[in-house]
Amino acid sequence: MEERPKIKLALTLADKLFEIVGWLILLFIWGLISANYANLPKTIPTHYNAAGQADGFGGKAFILTLPLLATILFIGLTLLNKFPQVFNYPTAVTQDNAFKQYKNATQLIRYLKLVIVIIFGLITFKTIQHANGASKGLGVSFLPLTLGLIFIPLMVFVIKSLKTKY
Repeated sequence: MEERPKIKLALTLADKLFEIVGWLILLFIWGLISANYANLPKTIPTHYNAAGQADGFGGKAFILTLPLLATILFIGLTLLNKFPQVFNYPTAVTQDNAFKQYKNATQLIRYLKLVIVIIFGLITFKTIQHANGASKGLGVSFLPLTLGLIFIPLMVFVIKSLKTKY
Protein backbone atom coordinates (compact mmCIF):
# COMPACT_ATOMS: atom_id res chain seq x y z
CA MET A 1 0.00 0.00 0.00
CA GLU A 2 1.29 3.44 -0.92
CA GLU A 3 2.08 5.83 1.89
CA ARG A 4 -1.02 7.95 2.34
CA PRO A 5 -1.07 11.32 4.06
CA LYS A 6 -2.03 11.28 7.72
CA ILE A 7 -4.53 14.03 8.42
CA LYS A 8 -6.33 14.76 11.67
CA LEU A 9 -9.91 15.63 10.82
CA ALA A 10 -11.89 18.01 12.99
CA LEU A 11 -15.38 16.79 13.77
CA THR A 12 -18.23 18.80 12.31
CA LEU A 13 -21.41 19.47 14.25
CA ALA A 14 -23.12 16.66 12.30
CA ASP A 15 -20.25 14.29 13.16
CA LYS A 16 -20.56 15.11 16.85
CA LEU A 17 -24.34 14.68 16.70
CA PHE A 18 -24.00 11.24 15.06
CA GLU A 19 -21.50 10.17 17.73
CA ILE A 20 -23.66 11.39 20.63
CA VAL A 21 -26.85 9.85 19.24
CA GLY A 22 -25.03 6.55 18.65
CA TRP A 23 -23.78 6.43 22.25
CA LEU A 24 -27.23 7.36 23.56
CA ILE A 25 -28.87 4.58 21.55
CA LEU A 26 -26.31 2.11 22.91
CA LEU A 27 -27.14 3.22 26.45
CA PHE A 28 -30.83 2.93 25.65
CA ILE A 29 -30.38 -0.65 24.40
CA TRP A 30 -28.53 -1.65 27.57
CA GLY A 31 -31.21 0.07 29.65
CA LEU A 32 -33.93 -1.74 27.72
CA ILE A 33 -32.25 -5.07 28.46
CA SER A 34 -31.78 -4.17 32.14
CA ALA A 35 -35.41 -3.15 32.53
CA ASN A 36 -36.83 -6.24 30.80
CA TYR A 37 -34.40 -9.10 31.43
CA ALA A 38 -35.98 -10.40 34.63
CA ASN A 39 -39.43 -10.53 33.01
CA LEU A 40 -38.36 -12.39 29.88
CA PRO A 41 -39.49 -16.01 29.48
CA LYS A 42 -36.82 -18.72 29.57
CA THR A 43 -37.04 -19.13 25.78
CA ILE A 44 -36.86 -16.18 23.39
CA PRO A 45 -36.39 -15.74 19.64
CA THR A 46 -32.74 -15.99 18.59
CA HIS A 47 -33.11 -15.79 14.81
CA TYR A 48 -35.50 -14.30 12.28
CA ASN A 49 -36.05 -15.37 8.67
CA ALA A 50 -36.16 -13.02 5.67
CA ALA A 51 -39.87 -12.38 6.28
CA GLY A 52 -39.08 -11.15 9.81
CA GLN A 53 -40.61 -14.18 11.53
CA ALA A 54 -38.85 -15.87 14.44
CA ASP A 55 -37.46 -19.23 13.29
CA GLY A 56 -34.91 -19.95 16.00
CA PHE A 57 -35.29 -19.96 19.76
CA GLY A 58 -32.95 -20.21 22.73
CA GLY A 59 -32.32 -19.13 26.30
CA LYS A 60 -33.09 -15.62 27.42
CA ALA A 61 -29.38 -14.89 27.97
CA PHE A 62 -29.13 -14.64 24.17
CA ILE A 63 -30.68 -11.19 24.41
CA LEU A 64 -27.36 -9.98 25.85
CA THR A 65 -25.51 -10.81 22.62
CA LEU A 66 -27.32 -8.09 20.69
CA PRO A 67 -26.20 -5.08 22.77
CA LEU A 68 -22.79 -6.68 23.32
CA LEU A 69 -22.22 -7.08 19.59
CA ALA A 70 -23.57 -3.58 18.90
CA THR A 71 -21.19 -2.15 21.52
CA ILE A 72 -18.17 -4.03 20.15
CA LEU A 73 -18.94 -2.95 16.58
CA PHE A 74 -19.58 0.67 17.60
CA ILE A 75 -16.37 0.97 19.62
CA GLY A 76 -14.33 -0.91 17.01
CA LEU A 77 -15.55 1.33 14.20
CA THR A 78 -14.99 4.40 16.37
CA LEU A 79 -11.35 3.41 16.86
CA LEU A 80 -10.90 2.47 13.20
CA ASN A 81 -12.35 5.81 12.12
CA LYS A 82 -9.35 7.56 13.66
CA PHE A 83 -7.15 6.07 10.90
CA PRO A 84 -8.83 6.84 7.55
CA GLN A 85 -5.52 6.40 5.75
CA VAL A 86 -5.85 2.61 6.18
CA PHE A 87 -9.31 2.39 4.58
CA ASN A 88 -9.86 1.01 1.09
CA TYR A 89 -10.81 3.64 -1.48
CA PRO A 90 -12.11 3.13 -5.02
CA THR A 91 -9.61 5.66 -6.34
CA ALA A 92 -6.05 6.69 -5.50
CA VAL A 93 -5.65 8.89 -2.44
CA THR A 94 -3.23 11.73 -3.07
CA GLN A 95 -2.06 14.71 -1.06
CA ASP A 96 -4.52 16.82 -3.06
CA ASN A 97 -7.65 14.73 -2.45
CA ALA A 98 -6.83 13.10 0.90
CA PHE A 99 -8.84 15.54 3.00
CA LYS A 100 -12.03 15.09 0.95
CA GLN A 101 -11.59 11.32 0.68
CA TYR A 102 -10.94 10.92 4.42
CA LYS A 103 -13.81 13.23 5.37
CA ASN A 104 -16.21 11.34 3.10
CA ALA A 105 -15.06 7.94 4.39
CA THR A 106 -15.16 8.87 8.09
CA GLN A 107 -18.64 10.33 7.69
CA LEU A 108 -19.78 7.10 6.05
CA ILE A 109 -18.37 5.06 8.95
CA ARG A 110 -20.10 7.37 11.42
CA TYR A 111 -23.40 6.94 9.58
CA LEU A 112 -22.98 3.14 9.43
CA LYS A 113 -22.19 3.01 13.17
CA LEU A 114 -25.43 4.83 13.88
CA VAL A 115 -27.41 2.54 11.56
CA ILE A 116 -25.87 -0.53 13.21
CA VAL A 117 -26.93 0.51 16.71
CA ILE A 118 -30.39 1.47 15.47
CA ILE A 119 -30.81 -1.92 13.78
CA PHE A 120 -29.55 -3.84 16.81
CA GLY A 121 -31.73 -1.72 19.08
CA LEU A 122 -34.78 -2.43 16.96
CA ILE A 123 -34.03 -6.17 16.92
CA THR A 124 -33.61 -6.10 20.70
CA PHE A 125 -36.87 -4.21 21.17
CA LYS A 126 -38.82 -6.48 18.82
CA THR A 127 -37.30 -9.61 20.40
CA ILE A 128 -38.44 -8.46 23.84
CA GLN A 129 -41.89 -7.69 22.45
CA HIS A 130 -42.10 -11.08 20.72
CA ALA A 131 -40.91 -12.93 23.82
CA ASN A 132 -43.65 -11.23 25.84
CA GLY A 133 -46.32 -11.96 23.22
CA ALA A 134 -46.77 -8.36 22.08
CA SER A 135 -45.35 -8.91 18.58
CA LYS A 136 -45.08 -11.64 15.95
CA GLY A 137 -41.53 -10.79 14.81
CA LEU A 138 -39.61 -8.07 13.02
CA GLY A 139 -42.07 -7.61 10.18
CA VAL A 140 -41.68 -8.15 6.47
CA SER A 141 -40.29 -4.64 5.85
CA PHE A 142 -37.37 -5.03 8.28
CA LEU A 143 -34.92 -6.73 5.88
CA PRO A 144 -35.45 -4.42 2.88
CA LEU A 145 -35.29 -1.37 5.14
CA THR A 146 -32.08 -2.60 6.76
CA LEU A 147 -30.45 -3.38 3.42
CA GLY A 148 -31.46 0.03 2.09
CA LEU A 149 -30.09 1.85 5.14
CA ILE A 150 -26.75 0.13 4.63
CA PHE A 151 -26.23 -0.20 0.89
CA ILE A 152 -27.68 3.06 -0.46
CA PRO A 153 -25.19 5.18 1.56
CA LEU A 154 -22.37 2.84 0.50
CA MET A 155 -23.22 3.46 -3.15
CA VAL A 156 -23.40 7.21 -2.53
CA PHE A 157 -19.97 7.05 -0.83
CA VAL A 158 -18.40 5.20 -3.76
CA ILE A 159 -19.85 7.70 -6.24
CA LYS A 160 -18.63 10.66 -4.15
CA SER A 161 -15.24 9.04 -3.77
CA LEU A 162 -14.91 8.41 -7.51
CA LYS A 163 -15.80 12.05 -8.19
CA THR A 164 -13.03 13.15 -5.80
CA LYS A 165 -10.08 11.89 -7.82
CA TYR A 166 -8.06 15.10 -7.62
